Amino acid sequence: MAVTGWLESLRAAEKTALLQDGKRMVHYLFPDGKEMAEEYDEKTNELLVRKWRMKTSLGALGQWQLEVGEPAPSGAGSLGPELIKESNASPIFIRKDTKTSFQWRIRNLPYPKDVYGVSVAQKERCIIVRTTNKKYYKKFSIPDLDRYQLPLDDSALSFAHANCTLIISYKKPKEVMVAESELQKELKKVKMAHGADGDCKTQ
Repeated sequence: MAVTGWLESLRAAEKTALLQDGKRMVHYLFPDGKEMAEEYDEKTNELLVRKWRMKTSLGALGQWQLEVGEPAPSGAGSLGPELIKESNASPIFIRKDTKTSFQWRIRNLPYPKDVYGVSVAQKERCIIVRTTNKKYYKKFSIPDLDRYQLPLDDSALSFAHANCTLIISYKKPKEVMVAESELQKELKKVKMAHGADGDCKTQ
């Protein structure tokens, strides 16, 4: 089963854990050399950040690619040129999940709610956001569903608009909820290091 397959990949990965500033940080190193880093709220286990890194064709370490969470603020040294140049008035797309939903926020969209159309494109396995005034268009996938090889369900999709922010939610399938619960059990087995210099690897 695909869900079990991805969960087993996470279990088999070499894991490094660190507890700092109320956050549980977990680094995964997969057999193929890919790396995944996650940050969880220590108290709620809510996923705050997920990012990926893989080696380039020449074998060098590539840049971290953010999947969940907000980009680091200017001056943190981790922003790419395209983000540094981004205007404060331009739409800002981020993913910030909840316990029960995958959730995306698109800031700086001032149009009323009835202007937006949010739909599932089954063949492309993605979500499409468009406006009737043709001022905004966005297409994005749900990597979690791809990793678990689960279909997209139109009925799981909803959206709201407030304070110039479009909030798109996709209810997590029960298979994902169960797998995430199992992963949390697995992460509790990882010995936790404390402090900025802590580094503890486990298998």
